[in-house]
Amino acid sequence: MWKTILRRLMIMIPQIILLSVLVFILAKSLPGDALTGMLDPSVDPSMLAEQREKLGLNNPWHIQYWDWVKRAVQGDFGQSFRFKMPVTDLIGQRISNTIWLSLVTLVITYLIAIPLGIISGRYNDTWGDRIITGYTYLGFAAPLFIFSLLMLWIFGFHFRAFPTEGSVTPGLVPGSFDYMASKLYHLLLPALSMALITTVSTVQYLRSEIIDTKQKDFVLLARAKGASESRVYTHHILRNSLLPIAAFFGYEITGLIGGTVFIEYIFSYPGMGQLFLNSILIRDFSVVTALVLLYGIASILGSLISDIILGIVDPRIRIK
Repeated sequence: MWKTILRRLMIMIPQIILLSVLVFILAKSLPGDALTGMLDPSVDPSMLAEQREKLGLNNPWHIQYWDWVKRAVQGDFGQSFRFKMPVTDLIGQRISNTIWLSLVTLVITYLIAIPLGIISGRYNDTWGDRIITGYTYLGFAAPLFIFSLLMLWIFGFHFRAFPTEGSVTPGLVPGSFDYMASKLYHLLLPALSMALITTVSTVQYLRSEIIDTKQKDFVLLARAKGASESRVYTHHILRNSLLPIAAFFGYEITGLIGGTVFIEYIFSYPGMGQLFLNSILIRDFSVVTALVLLYGIASILGSLISDIILGIVDPRIRIK
């Protein structure tokens, strides 16, 4: 297993390099640059040209990319033109919010998906199964950003049950109980909005696995030996049906980190997703390239985590 992990980590290097090159080229192909619209229109054009020359914006893209790589290797991803601070510090201020939002969404997703999937799969073709299946069909059909806007309007503006922006109430002391409670309160609505949509695929997958496992020979043999129905479901059907769900845990984390981009923007939640979209709009290329690189690494690590988890939970499958 360790050899495979090391080999996968080595494969990550060319993948990350290729990803960074493509992102850098696409970012530079956009019209304008980081100074477009950022300076006073009355500024002398010669001063503007001098500033672009000083920042290296007039250099060919490959020279700009190489300069960026040399700094990135040293942990320096450049300076944010919009926030006037190092990109590393800027991302460091936002990454914890995104991680907490993703973790809470993941917990809510599994708390909803696993019971619904078990009920739907065990009692398939009943009214309960039809109701759960109808919910999953609606979840597949509803775009995440539309559903999130609806949740924001209903529970944020209409009933005023949740905050509509920010990640914490201003003025609270960091680390205090009130501060932590406020952080959780602010991320509940965006996490619930995303979980109610992302949970449908897990429900359908678990339902299908349970229905398929019920027809396997080892399950029929267990029933023939006189095992109780509860034991058959607990020790045979459910255990084997949950293996693929556990294997997709890494992919779920990766998908949630990427899926928070629109959620954070809609709910004005100060995380990496909101920072990413805002940086694209204002052409803050240093921030955009660093975030895309971070998302790419998270995606590759998610795939590796899924393989490792599958090898741990299922002794029949080992990564050699």
